[in-house]
Amino acid sequence: MVQVFSALLVFVLLFHTRPAAADNAEPDPWEWTIAQIHDGIRQRDISCQQLVEAYLRRIEAYDQTSGLNAIVLVNPEAMAIARDLDAEFRKTGKLRPLHGIPVIVKDNYNTRGLQTTAGFAGLKDFKPQENADQVQKLIDVGAIVLAKSNMAEWAFSPMHTISSTAGETVNPYDLSRVPAGSSGGTAAAIAASFGAVGLGTDTGNSIRGPSSHCALVGFRSTLGLTSRHGIVPLYLRNDVGGPMCRTVEDATRVLDVIAGYDPRDPITIRGRERVPSDYTQFLRADGLQGARIGVLRELSDADPDPEIAALFENAIADLARLGAEIVDPFEVPRFQELAADQWCADFKKDIESYLQAFVGDAFVQTLDDIVATSVYADEAVKEGLEYFLANEGRGEESTIPCGDPFTDERRIAFREAIEQAMDRLNLDAIIYPTWNHPPAKLEEFRTAYRGDNSQIIAPHTGQPAFTVPMGFVQEKWPAGLQILGRMFDEPRLIRVAYAYEQATHHRVPPAAFPALGR
Repeated sequence: MVQVFSALLVFVLLFHTRPAAADNAEPDPWEWTIAQIHDGIRQRDISCQQLVEAYLRRIEAYDQTSGLNAIVLVNPEAMAIARDLDAEFRKTGKLRPLHGIPVIVKDNYNTRGLQTTAGFAGLKDFKPQENADQVQKLIDVGAIVLAKSNMAEWAFSPMHTISSTAGETVNPYDLSRVPAGSSGGTAAAIAASFGAVGLGTDTGNSIRGPSSHCALVGFRSTLGLTSRHGIVPLYLRNDVGGPMCRTVEDATRVLDVIAGYDPRDPITIRGRERVPSDYTQFLRADGLQGARIGVLRELSDADPDPEIAALFENAIADLARLGAEIVDPFEVPRFQELAADQWCADFKKDIESYLQAFVGDAFVQTLDDIVATSVYADEAVKEGLEYFLANEGRGEESTIPCGDPFTDERRIAFREAIEQAMDRLNLDAIIYPTWNHPPAKLEEFRTAYRGDNSQIIAPHTGQPAFTVPMGFVQEKWPAGLQILGRMFDEPRLIRVAYAYEQATHHRVPPAAFPALGR
């Protein structure tokens, strides 16, 4: 039934989502892609200013009235920026890569002149003097920061999205369930078409988990491919920022802009020579022809919900039908042993470095200051802060250094075991469900937190891992397929993810947030 409904939706979208003519008073950018927006601008069917107005109408119509609560604030300069971009296009006749594209930015990215809090009420009046590197790169190619999105406070929770600045964000597909965390605000906003594309961050789960729960595409790229400069850290040794979008193509267009070396984030020296001239060249509908895909049963068979297990088996069959050779099972020697004891508690060191670099004396400067001024919307934040006051590094194994994926012996050993196993079988990628269970009910977010597969490999090894929609549980709760590859092998993951998406079209927009007027 879901596949039939999805096919019908694709048919509808082909006609509905073409930008409305300029003499149409109120176009609605429901589900519009970057390419569709740019086609509309080139044909003079819509202007950047009309586009911003249309997204703001959707936010006003839906965000608070529905209780979704995805948006913290809108950019009061967005309309002026859009007018300037319209003037530029009239003058040059050319569109920059993300010209006029409204972006939803998670509230832990520095945005110049716009509040940046990481969900902490004590930073409500903090307005950075400069943009995070990724934000600035998007602006430089014409993107508009439209709004900041809610997040789990300090990005502590993969389970749900609640902050002391904006309260709780819920799942657009079922308002009684979680969108996961910590980038749940971005996920909910992009799923509900409050912006064209979004930025999230991922320390263990927080791009891929919310993207999976909200039927989105989420890219956690190789650690070292993109800069974290100007992003409020959780564990800098694990943190990655990246796109959360409705299509693989849109996510790829965002990655194409944000990837690259930044001297202010030394780890990006590792990817300096690893960025292709154009990631969009790998958007190939035949990208699965001859690909070899491994099935990581170690994760997929770990007490899955029966419907998600069935969706995963369907995904495997689809990959094979599209030309991939399936290696099932794919096994990594000593997998559980190598995956264990990878985490390090670096929050105190990393957050104090950020505060001292970006935040003035009028605000908090130390972890002690944070604890002294916190107003807890989530008891887990209190527990986390108290833990970080008392613990750093590996805790009881304090003599073992905590390093990045290129210097930490435990992380290197885990990655080498995976990549060597892939090499022996000549695999292009490995797959598993992003979550083995559907989104939890809001009131059960802690006890029903099960099946989060994103935490186990990529945060520690540094490898890229993408999630794409693979269907729905009970025709209403999204599920995601996760695709993991070798270091800096984003091109191959883009080919696999795009080919699968284009052949299956599993994404269905949330029914509670349709085109206005429908």
